[in-house]
Amino acid sequence: MTDPERQDPIQDLVRRAQDGDPRAFEELARAAYGRIHRWALVRTGDRDDAEDVAQAVLIQVFRKLNTYAGQSAFFSWLYRVTGNVAGELERRRSVESRGRRRFLMLVSGVRTPESSIVADIEKREMRDLVRAFFEELPPRQREIFDLVDLQGFTPAEVADMLNMNPNTVRANLLKARRVLRRRMLARDPSYAEEFGR
Repeated sequence: MTDPERQDPIQDLVRRAQDGDPRAFEELARAAYGRIHRWALVRTGDRDDAEDVAQAVLIQVFRKLNTYAGQSAFFSWLYRVTGNVAGELERRRSVESRGRRRFLMLVSGVRTPESSIVADIEKREMRDLVRAFFEELPPRQREIFDLVDLQGFTPAEVADMLNMNPNTVRANLLKARRVLRRRMLARDPSYAEEFGR
């Protein structure tokens, strides 16, 4: 039984694209796009996300095609690239989602009366208060607080992102948290339960 990939011109297109032939890369991208999109759609479950992943995969293939050594079938290699890009999108969305949840918990965590009108007013006031105090933080503390507590990155990841010592990141984060807590408690001591004593 013969390998169907060896019967089509994909391997030849790959070799020509690796040699710098832009037309070969365009043909390769057109030939592979349908599969990439299908794989991305299965992985993400969303057409828009699949489109984003497919575009990102083509960029990765363009940048890293020379790393494909031909030891496995091209479409096997391409599937791994697609999986990596889709996984990165999922991780990024997960971090963003955790950050949004943390922010919403911070903003709406205050206990409110049953009246939805009063509850909405109090949540809005707390959100505005947090935002105002956040804006008053020094730029470095604001940046670190945002990355760790709102976006969900770990202090070690932030240290790497900002090219800083992890202990410096933790110290700035601690200072930012203390300032926000102190200002919130000065404004209303009932926030003690929300921010921890």
